[in-house]
Amino acid sequence: MKGRELPPSSPFAGDDGSPDPGLTAVLARYGAGEVPLADVVVALAPTRVLVPVLAELDAAGVVEHDGHAHTVDKEASAGIVALRTPDGRTALPVFSGVDTMTRWRPEARPVPTAVPRAALSAVAEGWEVVVLDPAGPVTVALPRTAVYALAQGLDWQPAVSDGRVADDVRAAVRTALADVRLVVEAEAVPGTRAEVAVRLALPAGLDRAGLDRVLAQVNDALAHDPVVAARVDSLELRVRPA
Repeated sequence: MKGRELPPSSPFAGDDGSPDPGLTAVLARYGAGEVPLADVVVALAPTRVLVPVLAELDAAGVVEHDGHAHTVDKEASAGIVALRTPDGRTALPVFSGVDTMTRWRPEARPVPTAVPRAALSAVAEGWEVVVLDPAGPVTVALPRTAVYALAQGLDWQPAVSDGRVADDVRAAVRTALADVRLVVEAEAVPGTRAEVAVRLALPAGLDRAGLDRVLAQVNDALAHDPVVAARVDSLELRVRPA
């Protein structure tokens, strides 16, 4: 792989570091806004990616892309790199090919890895996001739910598709909050600051302490619902008087 020979027994022994043509085509269409993220995940699942290893990283660095800053941290024991995303989450960077890795950090050593194994590694580290080709030309951030699906070899079903929250997610939100006292109505809609927004109708006249108690109960109920936990990457709450 561009001067780095792999053992003949390696499943990637004949890999020259080129990206998968099918994935490249889907990434180009995604970058042009022609296909959704779910299509990228489908194309990515059967491919291999390159995980970067850095021999030395004296201090945290920052990668800029499309106006977003990604702080670079190195796991000291193995040289595995983690990115800090703009929203504060930790991400595993992976690359579709050697060229996109070189574009990011020329000194990085590529370790070819099947996508499910790379996703499983991120899950095992407690990292919520996988970022594909962080230096472009098309950068894709895979949310926690997609990473977990890839790690398990499952098809990923986004919580929001075509501007609508999936029926099972909407039903799960209503079920999770049915027993929360003072919640008159709950509805899941596409979010603006998060993937899904939960619109809550609460009795008028609640003071701050009462509102805080209800919202804490709502957050706890949603966090413990298995469907919401598995399908929704991020939530925001919107409150209105009943």
